[in-house]
Amino acid sequence: MTAYPELQLYIDGAWRTTATDLPVIDPATEDVIGQVPVAGPTDLDDALAAAAAGFEVWRATPPRERAALIVGAAALMRARQEEIAHAITLEHGKPLVEARAEVIRGAEFFEWDAGEAMRTYGRVIPSGPNVKHVVHHQPIGPVAAFSPWNFPFSQPARKVAGALASGCSIILKAAEETPAGAMHIARAFHEAGLPPGVLNLVFGVPADISEHLIASDVIRLVAFTGSTAVGRHLTGMASDHMTSVLMELGGHAPVIVCEDTDVEAAAASSAIRAMRNAGQVCTSPTRFFVHEAVYEQFLDGITRRCETTVVGPGLEPGVEMGPVANDRRLAAVGELVADACAAGGTLTTGGHRIGDTGYFHEPTVLADVSDHARIMQEEPFGPVAIVNPVDSLDTAIERANSVPFGLAAYGFTNRADYVDRMVDRVEAGNLSINMLEASLPETPFGGVKSSGYGREGGTEGLHHYMVVKTVSHSIPII
Repeated sequence: MTAYPELQLYIDGAWRTTATDLPVIDPATEDVIGQVPVAGPTDLDDALAAAAAGFEVWRATPPRERAALIVGAAALMRARQEEIAHAITLEHGKPLVEARAEVIRGAEFFEWDAGEAMRTYGRVIPSGPNVKHVVHHQPIGPVAAFSPWNFPFSQPARKVAGALASGCSIILKAAEETPAGAMHIARAFHEAGLPPGVLNLVFGVPADISEHLIASDVIRLVAFTGSTAVGRHLTGMASDHMTSVLMELGGHAPVIVCEDTDVEAAAASSAIRAMRNAGQVCTSPTRFFVHEAVYEQFLDGITRRCETTVVGPGLEPGVEMGPVANDRRLAAVGELVADACAAGGTLTTGGHRIGDTGYFHEPTVLADVSDHARIMQEEPFGPVAIVNPVDSLDTAIERANSVPFGLAAYGFTNRADYVDRMVDRVEAGNLSINMLEASLPETPFGGVKSSGYGREGGTEGLHHYMVVKTVSHSIPII
């Protein structure tokens, strides 16, 4: 069995430890499995200086060379899939099969963005004689990136991929609760030959690090994935310095189930997706609005599938859902479920903690939940599906749009007119019909309303890591 790695900071092309550290907890056992170093002011100043110098080197590196190095690092990640996945399961709790898939997904982000590095085209704007107007896309500068704990590898990968493909340097502050995935990314780039200072990795107290980095004139972009509350706070800090932001924030994804769909198939796939990563996914399907004609059938189907979900430690064979990642999530989910039941909701399965060791929570389905319940307004970020009946598609869309979030949304229907109505009226940055996948390397991903600003992935994914420069040139006639 692969041991959990020794954790270090990575600054200016070198690994370092610190005098202060924090414990890393296995959520399946509550055992301490490692110690993550805490970056102090000197470490952060060193990272800023390194990122500034690294940017000058990296921006001058031809895109084809940048792409080749990124692809080389991704190949190392693929080769180490089992080692990285094992570490992710230990620190996060997700089943090993999900951790393996996350490593490949992260590698795909690097591979896609590496290709896009060679396609950041400008354009020539038609003009009068002897004058040319040319639009250039150039890297914005050093990036301060903050990644969450729910996807320890693929979330940092997305930030690093966008920055490096665009020609930017980056200081990545990865989650101190799940640090190993980000460290494996830094290790791969170190061994692939990335110039010093282009990628820097720090851990520590989130508020201390964000305040130090965002206040620096070195940083030109703040890229963050996490809660809406923290995203608003960081955006405010960045605005004080006129620093650009890329924000991928919380969701509370609605699922509209129309009366014409294959109800059994929709229920089964919804249950599986809602319990993926123990529900700790910003695009997780959470609020189900089901036409009353098929409501009982759908509710029965999703309940039955959730009841059979195999819950246990992620390293055990056959496990489909591990624990939630920390004790805070366990408590928060319990409070939301209790509040929903107090408001008149009905538990059809689950609703409780499993055992007294590890942060395991039962796969949970709530039915007929009042819109006044907290769980209808707050993202549960846990293994909970909320199923309510509606009398029409119009009602479903109205209720889907009733929260301040707009990251992902889903619909199940075979009618073209229903699809058109959802496309036109559902407020979400990503809408999927008859499938529950909202984010791919080749498609732009991001939210509307309180779910963020900007896009990651796809051709659009590099735009926020770049600035537009227009060059107007009057050419003398000699």
